Amino acid sequence: MQLTDLHGSLSDPLLDTMNFLNEVTARFPDAVSFAPGRPYDEPFDPSVVAGYLDAYAKYLERDRGLSQRQVGGLLFQYGRTKGQIHELVAATVANDEGIEVPPESIVVTVGAQEGMLLALRALFRDSADVLLVASPCYVGITGAARLLDIAVEPVPEGPSGVDAAAVRAAAARVRAGGRRPRALYAVPDFANPSGTSMPESARRELLAAAVEEDLYVLEDNPYGLFSRTGAWTPTLKRLDGHRRVVYLGSFAKTCFPGARVGYTIADQPVVGPDGSLTLLADQLSKIKSMTTVNTSPLAQAVIGGMLVTYGCRLRVLNEERIRRYRDRLDALLAALRRHFGADGAISWNVPEGGFFLVVSLPFVADEAALTRSARDHGVLWTPMSYFYAGAGGERQIRLSCSYLEVAEIDDGVRRLREFVQAHR
Repeated sequence: MQLTDLHGSLSDPLLDTMNFLNEVTARFPDAVSFAPGRPYDEPFDPSVVAGYLDAYAKYLERDRGLSQRQVGGLLFQYGRTKGQIHELVAATVANDEGIEVPPESIVVTVGAQEGMLLALRALFRDSADVLLVASPCYVGITGAARLLDIAVEPVPEGPSGVDAAAVRAAAARVRAGGRRPRALYAVPDFANPSGTSMPESARRELLAAAVEEDLYVLEDNPYGLFSRTGAWTPTLKRLDGHRRVVYLGSFAKTCFPGARVGYTIADQPVVGPDGSLTLLADQLSKIKSMTTVNTSPLAQAVIGGMLVTYGCRLRVLNEERIRRYRDRLDALLAALRRHFGADGAISWNVPEGGFFLVVSLPFVADEAALTRSARDHGVLWTPMSYFYAGAGGERQIRLSCSYLEVAEIDDGVRRLREFVQAHR
């Protein structure tokens, strides 16, 4: 068969970016890698999984009044399409974020990535609908849009994240082209890739713009717990008084990534032609029933056991992780000051938390430069150009500190300095 006979997304360079990074990483295994955005590789103890399964089973028997046979059925059968830990998730977002929603508005997904696909498929009616995305932007959402043939309109991101005026301007451009701006994807807390965060005033302005422009907001919040300063800003969903926000959550960073469990809060009412009323979550469930059918009950049970054990409070569960990621981001910022502080041609932002920051360089940082960096200097990073829907980021790189030890961070920045000195 010919590649041109397959879906057009398979010829899109966007879908090759992560493969290239994986290939470079495999070719240079001894390089210090600031490239992956994955959580720290903790010394996971497989025996704890059985403990969490037991905690969840006891919760079902004690609090839900189920028999052992019924508990076994929940763990070993296909299970409810919308998920079976929705009540625990609802309690957790209420405790941690002050988000008060009914459990029925929650769909438990195979990671946040499935939630993106479900939300996009449900919200985007036809080819006239356009997705607004922050620019730069996480490639998972632009990749999902490409797979679904959804057009994307970039919204330039400023130092404080997505600006409401820029959203209005993007919506106007879309309408001027005869199309409909349907939704905006945003990561208000410690965004991937930029590390930027939106202050509360900007969040309120964004929500006001969403109402005025008839936009839904897909709020992705994988990093919100990992504040470097200890300060917390209300999520868009908590501030949402008009049910404009579809909230995408994940337990990958806060529990463990191998479970592949996320969730989507979709409490928007949907009115049928006959006047019947459902929730957007019910519509997402229809789509899920034809894709993944349901999220692994065993994986849900492990996450459910973790939530039960820690009183449905991820902040308590993640006290050590919060400290670990804060220390690593502090170490990265200190290393940049130490190795590049006297170089006026190099600059970087100072995120308030999360995994990422952006370094601006005096030369093009493309895949060829990355290969030279890995081969000659033993350090890996991610070109920021990967994260732009169009042109942009050609002289910038993303550094991620989440996966490294503190000592590796300083050594990696030293190697980065040698690369910059040799290639500027």
